[in-house]
Amino acid sequence: MTTPAPSDGPPAQIRLLVCDDHAVVRAGLLALLASTESIEVVGEASSGEEAVALAAGLRPQVVLMDLQLGSGIDGVEATARITAQPAAPHVLVLTTYDTDADIARAIAAGATGYLLKAERPEELFTAIRAAALGRTTLSPPVASRVMARMRSSAPQLTGREQDILEQLGQGLGNREIARALFISEATVKTHLGRIYAKLGVDTRAGAVAVAKERRLLR
Repeated sequence: MTTPAPSDGPPAQIRLLVCDDHAVVRAGLLALLASTESIEVVGEASSGEEAVALAAGLRPQVVLMDLQLGSGIDGVEATARITAQPAAPHVLVLTTYDTDADIARAIAAGATGYLLKAERPEELFTAIRAAALGRTTLSPPVASRVMARMRSSAPQLTGREQDILEQLGQGLGNREIARALFISEATVKTHLGRIYAKLGVDTRAGAVAVAKERRLLR
């Protein structure tokens, strides 16, 4: 799953920093990446601390980051520190771990994409180019987990409740909502109570604020 790009195309050659604590894995990645002329590996790190320092000094456009890095800070903390740097590079996670907790922590830390090591080389190249543009790329299993998490956390409003919430968003009062939807004011009040409960609020303003935050309004 990939988001729209904020620019027309990737740089002619992408400066990449690789971070993985396994020397054999790093060697394999370097050999693989050497097969494409559009990506230049400018450095490799074996720890989170080293990745943070190299990212600041080498100024790569993309950092390919593993999550589990042995001793020291892990890939999530390294990602947070790297993305906090001035003119920070984009961080693309490349890992074998796809638990909800790992995905949520990496995204919260500022990772641009989340790729599994089981993906084909072509998918890795595509994800790196997308990351250079600031586009979010997720491996299909990861995208499925993210979507499932979003669906489970979103309040399940009925069609009528959604209609009333839309009217609330337009600033209408109970009487106006009742007229617009051809229902009684008592019915509006009943639905409002259910809406408040589902959104975890107790006022009209609170309902509208949460609805906007969660993008529940059309």
